[in-house]
Amino acid sequence: MDTLTLLQHYWWLIISLLGALLVFLLFVQGGQGLLYDIGKTEEERNMLVNSLGRKWEFTFTTLVTFGGAFFASFPLFYSTSFGGAFYVWMAILLVFVIQAVAYEYRRKPGNVFGEKTFNVFLMINGIAGPLLLGTAVGTLFTGANFTVDRLNLANGAGSGSATVISQWTTPWHGLEALTDVSNVFLGIAVTFLAATLACQYFMNNIDDKTILERTRRRMIPAAVCFVFFFVAWLCMLLFADGRAIDAAGRISIEPYKYLHNFIEMPYLAVVLLLGVVAVLWSIGLGWRGRRNAIWFGGAGTVLTVLALLLCAGWNDTAYYPSLADMQSSLTIYNSSSSLFTLKVMSIVSLLIPFVAAYIWYAWRAMNRKPITREEIRGDDHQY
Repeated sequence: MDTLTLLQHYWWLIISLLGALLVFLLFVQGGQGLLYDIGKTEEERNMLVNSLGRKWEFTFTTLVTFGGAFFASFPLFYSTSFGGAFYVWMAILLVFVIQAVAYEYRRKPGNVFGEKTFNVFLMINGIAGPLLLGTAVGTLFTGANFTVDRLNLANGAGSGSATVISQWTTPWHGLEALTDVSNVFLGIAVTFLAATLACQYFMNNIDDKTILERTRRRMIPAAVCFVFFFVAWLCMLLFADGRAIDAAGRISIEPYKYLHNFIEMPYLAVVLLLGVVAVLWSIGLGWRGRRNAIWFGGAGTVLTVLALLLCAGWNDTAYYPSLADMQSSLTIYNSSSSLFTLKVMSIVSLLIPFVAAYIWYAWRAMNRKPITREEIRGDDHQY
């Protein structure tokens, strides 16, 4: 394996890890979606919002970092998907913007819209955010309607007009992903997973018997729905056709491609299995009201999503199949940055462990004191 190929695999690993961490951190959105289901009084809702308010910036920052890393390491995907499926990505951006606005102004003095308005904003983000993100990620396996023509670079040189390499072939610009059952199932699975993790997080972060019992009961139906939709989606994935790339760079359809990937990369199958078992174990712990359930659920989520995303891009697999022109499908080989760019970025990535250590320290510091009713009744800063 030459240096460029090694770096392409390395950066797909980084992208996959960031995506896995993002899915875990969506427990913030899951908690917002349960705001009125678990919080029956204004005081209880304030407890939930302040619990989530300590972590929402982690999710937002990870989302931005995920997009930035994708742009820097695989710019052709960024320009193709973000530039073509812009209805979906604009919708995702919108629901995350109103989340930030809600946390900033929800209980600010002089709020003319009222607290309930921003509660609605949080709930919209809590439901639409995971649903749209899960559906968008599903297209990494099912594909999208685009074409790529690199000759446009040469044809557009010196013309004075913008050069367009990728073009979308439908007027829906990404919304057609909602017509694919597999994409929708993954979006629903991510939504219910976020709700399940949110219940586990509340158990860990809020010191209140009433909320503890309520979240324990709410977690089970969310977990059951998650398991149903995830297993259904995983079965569809393992028996679906994928796009494989040969030594000459030609892309062809390979039946059971993703099943073959797990067989040919057994370490990914092991990671997937460990992740699924950890998530199921966390559900059992949550049902018993154990405060440490979120750590098993979080670790299991990261391992599961990591294995699935690596399966989408490694082993000569097209991670973004084109439904309009098979040879336009994107792989880690034909969509990456230059060798120089990947090298420089790899040097910068050596700082990741230090950043992770800081995040862990900040998380522990904010979690040291659980949310209580007494704190909400005090004069401390509240969201």
